[in-house]
Amino acid sequence: MKLEDTSKQLPKLEFYGGTLGVLFPFFLFVTGVITIALSGAPDERGFWPVLILALGLGLILCKDRTAFSEAVISGMSQKIVMIMITAWILASIIGILMTLTGFVEALIWLSNQVQLSGTGFVIATFIICCIVSLSTGSSFATILICSPLLYPSGGILGAHLPALAGAIIGGATFGDFIAPISDTTIASALSQDAEIGATIKSRLKYVLPAAFLALVAYFIVAYSSDSAEGISKASSLSNPKGLPMLLIPAFVIYLFLKGKHLLHGLLFGLLFGTLLGLILGLLPLSEVLSLDLENFAAKSFIIDGINRAVGLSIFTILLMGLVATLKASGLMDKLVDFAATRANTEKHAEGWIAGVMSIAVLLTTHSIVAILMVTDFTKKTGERSGVSVIRRANLLSLIACIFPFVLPYFIPVILMANMTNTGEEFGIPQVSPLEVGLYNFMSWGLLVMALITLLFGWGRTKLKNNEEG
Repeated sequence: MKLEDTSKQLPKLEFYGGTLGVLFPFFLFVTGVITIALSGAPDERGFWPVLILALGLGLILCKDRTAFSEAVISGMSQKIVMIMITAWILASIIGILMTLTGFVEALIWLSNQVQLSGTGFVIATFIICCIVSLSTGSSFATILICSPLLYPSGGILGAHLPALAGAIIGGATFGDFIAPISDTTIASALSQDAEIGATIKSRLKYVLPAAFLALVAYFIVAYSSDSAEGISKASSLSNPKGLPMLLIPAFVIYLFLKGKHLLHGLLFGLLFGTLLGLILGLLPLSEVLSLDLENFAAKSFIIDGINRAVGLSIFTILLMGLVATLKASGLMDKLVDFAATRANTEKHAEGWIAGVMSIAVLLTTHSIVAILMVTDFTKKTGERSGVSVIRRANLLSLIACIFPFVLPYFIPVILMANMTNTGEEFGIPQVSPLEVGLYNFMSWGLLVMALITLLFGWGRTKLKNNEEG
């Protein structure tokens, strides 16, 4: 996935109460989202009122309400927002299509043939999602492609549901950190003038131990809750007729590997899948479009897919509007300037780079925006203290692949929780955003590696030939 620069020139905003006035709306949003997540409610529609209230509070506290309104609209109308929403809509439709054509039952049949239990399925899910994310370079695409296929199947097999959801987003995190075409990889490396090939090679020392820790954790959690009842239920639902539909995600991944746009790959995948389902007799024509004249309504699996994506889409639009006001306040610029004067030694510089990046991610809720915001600070601080370009890039990516994939108010976690509603048709409950983040053992493994890196200097070398030991 190619890097998109989502930054725009926004009007300067000043708030009553200074820094506290800037942060109050965001604190309201975070508190509300965490409260809802702790309640176990997985539907992101519940976050809408919280975001509206946060925007309203920001409008009250801002001294120039016209400028505040312009900043909100500017944030909502970013190109990356429309790309994400369009991708979610198309992927949601493809998920409905795969379910209608019997692919879940086919995947269960295949699991039964190789005698895969719920525990084995969780492990296999993590590995599959690692491969898909490494191939596509997109955590979003991995979640969107894999969730409708693997979550219902694993649920029917009796897998531990939070661990299953965690394995999907964990595999997505793997590729986001190390894939050559990942936007996080590209942004972190190019922002520090590091060679992408050398940067990827250096990341093996971080990602492999983290992946091993994740595999162990998934096995322990899944094994302790494996369900024989689920295996029995799976046997009654298995049916191989939908196996040809595997060509749909394979085709989409192929297009991504050819460098096609996210919209290109998903739209072509949807058209191909619809045609394939009709030809094989797996998709009734009435599911493509039918009219309910008595109720003045149209019915279609496409309409169902769009409805499924509405909650997350509105959440994203509102969130990006709120984040834009934070960026326009200049608070992050002040933080970067403050940190720049205090990063002296190499170890201290690395700590400040990780710390400022963490705050940037937590406040902007967008890893690429955060990387772009701290680029100059990271580069100047690293050069002054002798931190190699690759190490700086790796520190940025480590932070970018931790918080957005574990905290319940970040879009990847909300997206994963949303995609667990694909099991609803099979009587499989959803997983809350809080559980999704807690069971993303890949990101927790990267956190362990980040702490080892910062505290004990793991992988640290002096600036030399653009390489890191």
